[in-house]
Amino acid sequence: MDLQSIKNRFGIIGNAPALNFALNTAVQVAATDLTVLIVGESGVGKEVISQIIHASSTRKHNPFIALNCGAIPEGTIDSELFGHEKGAFTGAVESRKGYFETVNGGTIFLDEIGEMPLGTQARLLRVLETGEFIRVGSSKVQKTDVRVIAATNRELLEFAEKGRFRQDLYYRLSTVPIRMPALRDRKEDILLLFRKFVVDFAEKYKTTPVQMDEEAKNMLVNYPFPGNVRELKNLAEQISVLSTSITINGSALKKFLPEKTGNRMPMLASEAAHQSEFSNEREILYKLFFDMKKDVTELKKMFVEILQNPSLADAAASFAKESLTNDFHLDGHDSTSVINHTKVGHPNPQPTYIQSPNGQPVLLKDDDILHHEEIEETLNIMVIEKELIIKALKKHKGKRKDASIELGISERTLYRKLKEYDIDDL
Repeated sequence: MDLQSIKNRFGIIGNAPALNFALNTAVQVAATDLTVLIVGESGVGKEVISQIIHASSTRKHNPFIALNCGAIPEGTIDSELFGHEKGAFTGAVESRKGYFETVNGGTIFLDEIGEMPLGTQARLLRVLETGEFIRVGSSKVQKTDVRVIAATNRELLEFAEKGRFRQDLYYRLSTVPIRMPALRDRKEDILLLFRKFVVDFAEKYKTTPVQMDEEAKNMLVNYPFPGNVRELKNLAEQISVLSTSITINGSALKKFLPEKTGNRMPMLASEAAHQSEFSNEREILYKLFFDMKKDVTELKKMFVEILQNPSLADAAASFAKESLTNDFHLDGHDSTSVINHTKVGHPNPQPTYIQSPNGQPVLLKDDDILHHEEIEETLNIMVIEKELIIKALKKHKGKRKDASIELGISERTLYRKLKEYDIDDL
């Protein structure tokens, strides 16, 4: 069957090179039983490719079924695909055949394969490799002869690297990958598709097909169409029903297009991951800074209360001893700590004693009690972030992996921050 016949049979409009290449690949692989992975954005027509493959194969007289993996609940997808035995779970009042059993000899199209749970992925991998499956709640191995065609609008290899998709299943599915182009990558087909849609809707609603002037055509061709062919079809239907004029100009078309088209462009998976990662990192840093600020405020308040209330001297001595032992290791056996605080006047100032680590009392004269100075702390997040990174690297002796774990960020983000703040290896 030639390419034009395929287009006519399945209602495919367009002559873009990328589209023709995808269709040719589908026709060539149809005669085999190879597993096919169709990749493309939502609305580009991935299911049509699966139908072409099935209709052009030797299985064309056998069943074909299309399933959306993202629409099947995680708790029932194993039962839907592989069947279950009576009593296998609550509500299983009788045995049921799964699709791999009922479509034996035919073709199963698994759309949105990236949404399939990991446990189900393991079962699917076994079917692809050995043609065997086991019903839920059974121990009997059954055989099936089903061709699997999968589709996704995700980058499965990135999912595999993050542990959200089995890498072995990815390579098993992508024996023959077919990439469907987005509508914005086949601009020469936009006007052809639009004309086909408005003619169809004019027949449906018994109206006259609308026309577009040059300004409207240019505007339509340059619109990004994040919803691809599905969005273009919806737009054609809106115009056919709601337009009060047969000829559509730029101003009229603009009313049917979203105002902020730029923000509706699809985001690359890597950009989305980076943005999410940066947001989480920023939240962690903010929380850390506010906690540190709160701790410093509490310490200042505690020392002022100690000076104003001599009865808290014992608590102060215990606190000083613990701080000296755990945090400060000064040379010599008579190590002491100098405490900066606000000097509070008393009518009859009494000598204050604290205990040093060796157990000997240390007299603090009035002159030894230094006045407290409020120091303006920087609130510049970049400065504090740089200091934290340097401290983490010093603490872990330059080991970036350990430092990134300490900071609660990924190693890749740490590399980027080192370059951004021009921090040399420590």
